[in-house]
Amino acid sequence: MGGSDENKHGVIGPMNRQEGLRGGKVIPTNGPTRRALSNINKNIIGAPVYPCAVNKRPFTGENGICQKKIPTVPVHRPITRKFAAQLAESNPQIQKEETKKSDSISNAPSDRIIIDGEKDGDFNEPMFVQHTEAMLEEIDRMEGIEMEDSNDIDDEIEECVMDIDSCDKNNPLTVVEYIDDIYNFYKKNECRSCVPPNYMENQPDINERMRGILIDWLIEVHYKFELMEETLYLTINLIDRFLAVHHHIARKRLQLVGVTAMLLACKYEEVSVPVVDDLILISDKAYTRREVLDMEKLMANTLQFNFYLPTPYVFMRRFLKAAQSDKKVELLSFFIIELCLVEYEMLQYTPSQLAASAIYTAQSTLKGFEAWNKTCEFYTGYTEEKLMDCSRKMVGLHHKAGTGKLTGVHRKYNTSKFGYAARTEPAGFLLL
Repeated sequence: MGGSDENKHGVIGPMNRQEGLRGGKVIPTNGPTRRALSNINKNIIGAPVYPCAVNKRPFTGENGICQKKIPTVPVHRPITRKFAAQLAESNPQIQKEETKKSDSISNAPSDRIIIDGEKDGDFNEPMFVQHTEAMLEEIDRMEGIEMEDSNDIDDEIEECVMDIDSCDKNNPLTVVEYIDDIYNFYKKNECRSCVPPNYMENQPDINERMRGILIDWLIEVHYKFELMEETLYLTINLIDRFLAVHHHIARKRLQLVGVTAMLLACKYEEVSVPVVDDLILISDKAYTRREVLDMEKLMANTLQFNFYLPTPYVFMRRFLKAAQSDKKVELLSFFIIELCLVEYEMLQYTPSQLAASAIYTAQSTLKGFEAWNKTCEFYTGYTEEKLMDCSRKMVGLHHKAGTGKLTGVHRKYNTSKFGYAARTEPAGFLLL
């Protein structure tokens, strides 16, 4: 370039300074030497960032390197190689100077470029950058508020659901660590314990009325032998599952099926099992010992020795705990669900739905119309609307419990041992 007075140290003279920067000036801040712009530009493009201060004012046509406007880069973002390349392409003077080599870069580590009109320490940012940062701060603030609101809502939902196992954490028999997994397993497998609600259509010699008579009688036998509650529910489950699979059971052998099912349930649930002779005696010696044992073998093979699946009883205990029930609610709930065991039409409902509906009906009977709270809904998995149909049928069974021939459940719960639960007035308002 003509008129250039570049010396051996690579410092640009006055003429070059006037033509290259067009009104700008280079001011050395430390040391006697000054670096060429080509060295600075080369440093940006091809080498690690040089440890010098960076200008905060955007390069424009009035105070920048060239007349063409260069896109402004926010000062808080690092200058990329792509942008540096675009900057070099836009100025032929820079491209020409990039061919020059200089060893003076390492000799002036503290030099910085100062544009005309800029004071040392002037870090004012463009207006649109300030607006953008203000918008981003506002967005962050609003997102923080929304997160706090959502957390508050979650806390309110959690506060509505009580931890019913917190009081049993020190009791190893309650297996608090596994109780949720256990009942999730029950809910997934309860359908296997259900039978088709019309399975009696495949039995040519017996009907649902005979089934009701058998179960009503077994409830009295269960009460006389003072067996565990689980035994009764398992007995009825075994009877229904066997009759649903093994067709053509003669009516004279139906009682034998019931007696044998109770024997199997006792062997599974009881500590002290009634002997076969006791069961023969209670059935008025209608069957021999050999007949009982043969039927036991037939039922075990038909059910593939799968004697235990979730019954309404296992759900009753869990759901009563969730409902924080007292003794009256508990006794009335078991009274209602035992009425359902006798009725063939109640086979259309799953064990968990029967248990939840019985508790809901008992609560409504004793306390008036009471909302199904969040804790009950959470642990049972049923809303109030899903229970209403089954609950109305239970109220109907409660109305006629002491009438007709099948009164075994009513007599059982009309004693002081069961708190005279059968005398409770039915919740007729649920039928409206």
